[in-house]
Amino acid sequence: MVQVFVANTGSDSVSVYDTRLSEVIATVPVGDSPVGAGAVPGGGEVYVTNERAGTVSAIDTRTHRVVATVPVGANPFGVDATTTHAYVTNFGSDTVTVIDVEQHEPVRTIPVGRFPHTPAVSPDGSRVYVSNNGSGTVSVIDTRAQEVVGTIRVGRYPAGLEVDPRGRRLYVANTGADSVTVVNLTTGRPTETVPVGEAPMAVAVTADAQVHVTNAGSDTVTVIGGTTVSPLATIAVGAQPEGVAVAPDDSFVYVTNSAADSMSVVDPRTHRTVATVPVGHQPEGVAVTP
Repeated sequence: MVQVFVANTGSDSVSVYDTRLSEVIATVPVGDSPVGAGAVPGGGEVYVTNERAGTVSAIDTRTHRVVATVPVGANPFGVDATTTHAYVTNFGSDTVTVIDVEQHEPVRTIPVGRFPHTPAVSPDGSRVYVSNNGSGTVSVIDTRAQEVVGTIRVGRYPAGLEVDPRGRRLYVANTGADSVTVVNLTTGRPTETVPVGEAPMAVAVTADAQVHVTNAGSDTVTVIGGTTVSPLATIAVGAQPEGVAVAPDDSFVYVTNSAADSMSVVDPRTHRTVATVPVGHQPEGVAVTP
């Protein structure tokens, strides 16, 4: 059963959407101002960052209950995970907290750039890429050493980012530049800058390397072709789209509309919104579990 977990910042809750039933089946109370959501590979737990509480809630995907509340740094924002560790960006303390997902305990704090926004784990789990919103850079963390091993210069106010399924390219949404920086991960250098909509916030990549970028200021999603690295389509969604995630089988793309209290369900084959789902107040982060 594929489930979509939506962090509702304005209602301190997480909506759980069942894709088979096409409806919200649970609302999970979490901490103050949940913003980011990330699934542990395997589907057992989803981690949600509670920005004002300085904590992360671990939600069991079967029982839809919070099984642990983990203290992290100031203003935790984004979260992504490997099978063993979750990586949380602390926007207010310029660090990343590493959490042991089995013990639900923080095990390391890694200094990164200014105002770290979003982490993205590489497909092989060897690297975590962190956008530094205040530095215009991406920090590269080695997951074995649990330390920063490189820094990549990107655009103005980088926010969401994602690695393509083959681990060859990194796509970074530059909120202050209305663009996406494409980084060649073999060389560690940017290769293209692609114009998108206004205030791009989040990025999700399908298996065939179609890149979906939410434009919070344009109420649209820009689709970039992975082969040509150029815009393929612009999709109308709800007001102020923030988060985006792809179903495991690439059947649908899920977009949270922060100012509309809804989630758009997008068909990546036709590049159209096929459903709009009411969720909680001010939805932002979104994660999908198999």
